[in-house]
Amino acid sequence: MRTLALGAGIYLAAGVLLFAQAGTAHPVSGRIIAGVMGHEGAPWLERPEREAEERPSLAIKELRLEPGMVVADFGAGSGYYTERIARAVGPTGKVLAVDLQPEMLEMVGRRAKKAGLTNIELVRSTPEDPRLPTGAVDLILMVDVYHELGSPQRVLRAMKAALSPRGRIAIVEFRKEDRDVPIREEHKMSVKQAEQEFGAEGLVLDRRVDSLPWQHLLLFRVK
Repeated sequence: MRTLALGAGIYLAAGVLLFAQAGTAHPVSGRIIAGVMGHEGAPWLERPEREAEERPSLAIKELRLEPGMVVADFGAGSGYYTERIARAVGPTGKVLAVDLQPEMLEMVGRRAKKAGLTNIELVRSTPEDPRLPTGAVDLILMVDVYHELGSPQRVLRAMKAALSPRGRIAIVEFRKEDRDVPIREEHKMSVKQAEQEFGAEGLVLDRRVDSLPWQHLLLFRVK
């Protein structure tokens, strides 16, 4: 069974509900906050067709990661991106795998151990606090996560404080501007919405990547 949410359908895989009901709170842009994916949905993150549908290898390339960087994979989930980032920043770098759900962090820990990666640190966040070190993170990445944050403005403020002088916040989000992207509307974001919400916290769009099949990759910096 497909796990993408088509039209008004619900997210299902093998009969398991993957996403909670969408919320009703409105951030600065006025969009509806989407429901959060539970740890039961982790297999969807690891689906074999993900590379063809989303091109995560291209997204990693466009992040321009360098050895020695400190990167936070916020909403790390099963560690799909975490592992790839850890390899890119190398043993002199560090990846902070951040997630609300301890079950997800356990998956990341097992993955790191199996891959022999020692540069991954597990961080359990709260709905309003990413628990990142002040002024120390070179890149904060959120892949299909930002639109689910219950308190996006508060989280952005905390993330801004965590950035190093060269720090950026990157989001990968399904394009709301594209009707052909087969994802429910509340799980999409437009560039305009992102700029409104990040702009309200003193962050500006630094670079925009539109070469992914279904998603925007947007990188923001402090004004």
